[in-house]
Amino acid sequence: MTTPDGIANRKIRLGILGAGAMGAEHAAAYTSIADVEVVGVFSRNLQRAQSVARLCGAKPFTNAADLIESDAVDAIDVCLPSEIHHRFVIPALSHGKHVFCETPLALSPNEAQQMRDAARRAGRMLQVGLLMRSAAPYQHVKAAVDSGEYGRLLSLATYRLGSYLRPGAPDHKPHYSDPSTELMTFDFDFANWLLGPPLHLSACSTAFDQDKPGEISAILRYNAGRHATILASGMMPRSYPFTAGFRALFRNALFELHNVFADGPPQTKFTITDDTNGPRDVAIRGHNPYQAELQRFADCIRGQADPERLDADRAIEALTMSIATQLSLKQGRFLSIPPL
Repeated sequence: MTTPDGIANRKIRLGILGAGAMGAEHAAAYTSIADVEVVGVFSRNLQRAQSVARLCGAKPFTNAADLIESDAVDAIDVCLPSEIHHRFVIPALSHGKHVFCETPLALSPNEAQQMRDAARRAGRMLQVGLLMRSAAPYQHVKAAVDSGEYGRLLSLATYRLGSYLRPGAPDHKPHYSDPSTELMTFDFDFANWLLGPPLHLSACSTAFDQDKPGEISAILRYNAGRHATILASGMMPRSYPFTAGFRALFRNALFELHNVFADGPPQTKFTITDDTNGPRDVAIRGHNPYQAELQRFADCIRGQADPERLDADRAIEALTMSIATQLSLKQGRFLSIPPL
């Protein structure tokens, strides 16, 4: 990967595409990253572009091409609906920009691979918002797997529960796809990070309407009798706050995380239990995972961090699991997972 001329001697100039909740989250996070300057925020709605641009002292745009094609922009951050990511990621890469794209990278493997290939042709960075890899409790469990301190990881159970499919719900997102991509992709990536690729996958669902699953459970089989269960729902009651967490069972310990996202910062409970002590809080230094992953993006552009952690191939591997879930729902059977 190469960097634009002269970038080592100045701030990285960045444009954000999208002025929704995620665009605002990223704009706020960049204000704490010293070596990045957000120069523009795009939305087709001028008022929304102006609102998010004010968060980071940037200029509002209503034409994405003006940011993508500008010589005054080094990198593009894509916070648009998943189904149209490829329409903006590929042109940005083709114009020599490094790209950070929110998860899911795409809704089809073909589009995701086209984006990955465009990055390789352009010699530019394509990093993806695999957020769990930047969240402190998830990093803590990954470190426990790598160190072997608590023995082997035997099973993993994750959940991600919201009401985004219900009209009128606070987190309603009419442009979102089903939970297999919009929610489960994050936890498929977490499972891949901890356990590697599974041997088989099976899924079942509860329908929200006639043609869209509203709640999905996937069971992943690994060698040596290990397994993971990934649960996601978009049909919780409207008053139910978005909730996410996991249970990671090691040979000699159990980690449990429970996050509730209501007004303000999430309410987090992260504990460890072993054979001699009941559940007790795990002491970790919390941080903003959005800021952490975006700082890493900037560091990768400057050649100061390994891009492997948030590489597009990792996103494609997680998307492969989401697509396998959809196929399992249609075919009603376990699927063998091809090598990732």
